Amino acid sequence: MNNSDFVRQLPGSNRSISSHRTISQRLRIDIPLLVLLLILSGVGLTVLYSASDGSMATVLRQGRYLSVAFVVMILVAQLHPEQLQRWAPFAYIVCVLLLLAVDFVGIGAKGAQRWLGIGGFRFQPSEIAKLVMPMAVAWYLSTHPLPPGFRHTFVSLALILIPTGLIIIQPDLGTSILIATSGVFVLFLAGISWGFIFSCLGLLAMMAYPMWEFVLHDYQRQRILTMLNPESDKLGAGWNIIQSKTAIGSGGFEGKGWLLGTQSHLDFLPESHTDFIIAVLAEEF
Repeated sequence: MNNSDFVRQLPGSNRSISSHRTISQRLRIDIPLLVLLLILSGVGLTVLYSASDGSMATVLRQGRYLSVAFVVMILVAQLHPEQLQRWAPFAYIVCVLLLLAVDFVGIGAKGAQRWLGIGGFRFQPSEIAKLVMPMAVAWYLSTHPLPPGFRHTFVSLALILIPTGLIIIQPDLGTSILIATSGVFVLFLAGISWGFIFSCLGLLAMMAYPMWEFVLHDYQRQRILTMLNPESDKLGAGWNIIQSKTAIGSGGFEGKGWLLGTQSHLDFLPESHTDFIIAVLAEEF
């Protein structure tokens, strides 16, 4: 008797196992993974409540976004991978058109033009590119033999560079690096040679100085310098990093407790409910 035969003979085992499999098969969702995502979301909302100084409106707004995200996740899970493969090139074209539209009719804020507005709703096309980019590169490579040759690698890099360049000029250097990395990672998994990888790294090293002088904006260069030495401007550009490090260190190993973080609640920590919420988590927990 094998293990599956033994389990089938256990009282009540058939009903529980078949029920679990039926739900998973109908939703095409990994139930344990879904439970972990729900727990993670709950923890995130708990930390957000503290980081926003007890603003229930902020928590409810984030909760609505999470609800929409889970619904979209379940809907997308119903699609067969072949459907996603067929739609990938069209999604890529739409994404590039949206990024182009940002340059002409985009909404600016804080010195950057990154948003599109539809009625009262605003969104960043670069966020869509985070999903579309690896899908588009995977779609292209899936239609050719692997590992990819020079020509297919060159076309893949072109697919990566077009949206990356459009995002750089918004300007949004951080997101452009993230999106380019997601596309390059697909190339890496496709089996490109290490020689090609090291050649690209050498080319990037050679381009570092020209990019520093002629491509990066002043605030981008300042961010890099601040990351390397935040103490060089303690009350200016280095303030955010220094305060976040103070929050993490002051929490110690056990943390100060939920709602008891001093750096965030005394307004030393900037953007505590968005960019620096990890510092709130570390200080309190």
